[in-house]
Amino acid sequence: MVNDFIVIGSGIGGLSCAALLARYGFKVTVCESHSLAGGAAHGFERGGFIFDSGPSLYSGLSYSPSLNPLKQVLDILEESLPCVTYDTWGCCLPEGDFKTSVGADQFCEVLRQLRGETAVIQWRQLQAVMKPLGRAAVAIPPASFRFDSNALFTMGRFLPNALFQGSHLFKLTGSFSAIADTVISDPFIRNWLDLLCFLLSGLPAKATSAAEMAFMFADWYRPGVMLDYPLGGSGALVKALVRGLEKFGGQIRYSSHVKEIVVENKRAVGVSLSTGEIIHAKEGVISNASIWDTLKLIPPHAVASKWRNKREKTPACESFLHLHLGIDGTNLPQDLACHYIVVNDWSKGVKAPQNVVLVSIPSLLDSTLAPPGKQTIHVYTPGNEPYSLWDGMKRGSLAYQQQKQQRAAVMWQALERIIPDIRSRCEITLMGTPLTHERFLRRMKGSYGPAIAAGKELFPGPKTPLSGLWCCGDSTFPGIGLPAVAASGMMVANTFASVSQQLKMLQKII
Repeated sequence: MVNDFIVIGSGIGGLSCAALLARYGFKVTVCESHSLAGGAAHGFERGGFIFDSGPSLYSGLSYSPSLNPLKQVLDILEESLPCVTYDTWGCCLPEGDFKTSVGADQFCEVLRQLRGETAVIQWRQLQAVMKPLGRAAVAIPPASFRFDSNALFTMGRFLPNALFQGSHLFKLTGSFSAIADTVISDPFIRNWLDLLCFLLSGLPAKATSAAEMAFMFADWYRPGVMLDYPLGGSGALVKALVRGLEKFGGQIRYSSHVKEIVVENKRAVGVSLSTGEIIHAKEGVISNASIWDTLKLIPPHAVASKWRNKREKTPACESFLHLHLGIDGTNLPQDLACHYIVVNDWSKGVKAPQNVVLVSIPSLLDSTLAPPGKQTIHVYTPGNEPYSLWDGMKRGSLAYQQQKQQRAAVMWQALERIIPDIRSRCEITLMGTPLTHERFLRRMKGSYGPAIAAGKELFPGPKTPLSGLWCCGDSTFPGIGLPAVAASGMMVANTFASVSQQLKMLQKII
C-alpha cells in the first residue's frame, strides 16, 4: 500500500486521527511500538482477568448525538460500543466515607450533611454561573474545527451562536478558579473542585481551563445524566477504533518502533523504524507521541533550535503508580461501588505525591472482566508520582523491588478502607511504576502529559515548523483527557478532508 499518511502511535488521539483519515479516503498506516493498541488506554489480560491500563471513568459514550468527541468519532466510523451505565461512586475523604453521584441534586445532599446550608447555596450559585459557560463551551463543536482557511466554512454555521454567548466565550480561555472564586468560599467545596480539576487535567483549579470544567458541568450536572463503562473495558473502546481504521482500508503495524522521522527537501516524507525499514508517506506524518518524544524523532537540523528548545521546556505532569489485582470475590462487603476516590489530607494539596488514590472495580459493572466468583481491581495514584524517585533505578534490582513495596503501601491502605481483607484475597498482583510507563508507553519520564496552566499559555496547535509533520494527542490543543485527545485527532483529520466531506460528517453527528 502506498501511504498518504503515517501516524506515529496508536493512542486514542492517533487512532481517532488515523481512522477518520481512512474514512475520508486516505491510505493510512499507524506505527505502534507496543504489541497492543491504545497507548495509555489499552487493556490487557492476565490469568483470565482483564485490566484497564489507564482511565476507567467515561461519560457520553452510550447515546447519540453526544457532546463527547470520542463518541462522535465512533459515530462517524459507524462503530458501536455497548456500555453499561451507572451514576454513583464512592469517596473516602478526610471528612469521612460517603457515596456521591452525577446529576444536579445529589451532591447538594452530601454538602448539606457535611457543611450545612450555606455550602449548598454556594454550590447552587456555582451551577448557575457555570450554566451559560457550559452553553458557550459547546457552542462550536470540535468536529467543525480544521486548521486551514476552510474552517470559515465548516465553523461558520456555529459562529452566530458562539458570538451570542458574548463574554461567556471569553471567560472560557482563563482558569476555572477565576470563576469559582467569585461564588465559592467554603473550604470543602474548594478542595472538591481542586480534586475534580486534577482528575480531569492533572492540575488544580487555578491551572485548569474554565472551558474544560464548563464542559464537565454541562455533562455531569444535568438532569438524568449517567456515567458509562464500555463492555469489555477500555480495550473494547480501542478495538472499536481499530475496527473503524481497518474497515476503511487503514492498517496498524504493531511492534513497529519509529526511530526517526525521514526528512527530504525540508519536508517530512516518512518514518524509519528501529529495524531499518523506511515507510514513506505522500501527504505527511502525524505524531501521536508526546511533544518530548516527538522531538527525539525529528532530525537535529530539521527544525529551528528556538522552536525545539521552547517545546522541550514544556512542563510535564508527574507519573503514576499502578496496582492491578485479580481477587477472590466471595463475600465482599455489601454495596461496593465500581469506583472510589481516596484523599488522605486536603492540606497537602491534590498534586502532592501519594495524596490522591483512585480505585476501580470494573468487574462489578461487567462480569466478563474476571473469572466467575472473582473481581478485577485497578488502583493508581493519578499523575502524582515523582519520576525523580525512580530515575536511574534498574528494573528487577533489589532496590527497585523494595521501593515498589514501599511506594505501593498507600494504595494498599486505600484499598483496605474499602475491602479490609484485600491482601488475603489476591490471586494476581501486578505493579507498575513510572519506569513501566516510560518503557511500555514510550512516554518521557512516564508523564501523564503536559502541565500547561490555563490563563498563562494555550496548548499549541498541531502544526510544526517542519513541513509535512503534524501532531495530535495530549500535547496539542485542546489538551489532556480522552475527549480532548479524540478531538485533537479529529481536527487534524478534518484539515485534510474536503469541506463537503467534513460538512457531511457534521450532519451525521450534530
